[in-house]
Amino acid sequence: QVHLVEYGGGLVQAGGSLRLSCAASGRTIRSNVIGWFRQAPGKEREFVAAINWSGGETHYADSVKGRFTISRDNAKLMVYLQMNSLKPEDTAVYICARRFRASGGNYPVVDFDSWGQGTQVTVSS
Repeated sequence: QVHLVEYGGGLVQAGGSLRLSCAASGRTIRSNVIGWFRQAPGKEREFVAAINWSGGETHYADSVKGRFTISRDNAKLMVYLQMNSLKPEDTAVYICARRFRASGGNYPVVDFDSWGQGTQVTVSS
C-alpha cells in the first residue's frame, strides 16, 4: 500500500508562486507514474500534471502548461509541483496520486489510486 501526503499549499497573490510536495511512504513508487490533480468547490477533480518513473517524461493540462513544472526525486520518494504565475482560477485543493493502470486518454481519474488528502491553494486577485 502506498501512502501519499501533500504539503506546501497556502494563500498567495495572483502572479505569485508556490511549490507543492508529495511525500510517499509504504510500498515504493519508483516505478509508478505520479499525477497531480486539483479540485475546486463544486467542480470535478481534474488532471494537472503527471511524471513517469524516471522523470524524463512529463505531461500537463493545457491550463497550466508553461506555468507549472512537475519533478520527482525517487531517492527521497518525493514528487514536486512548482507553480508560477498563479491565477485566481488555480484556486483548488491539490492532490497527488499513483497511476495503477493506463486505460488511455489524458490521465483519467479512474486510472489513479492512493490519493492523498490534498493541500489547499488559494490565489487572491
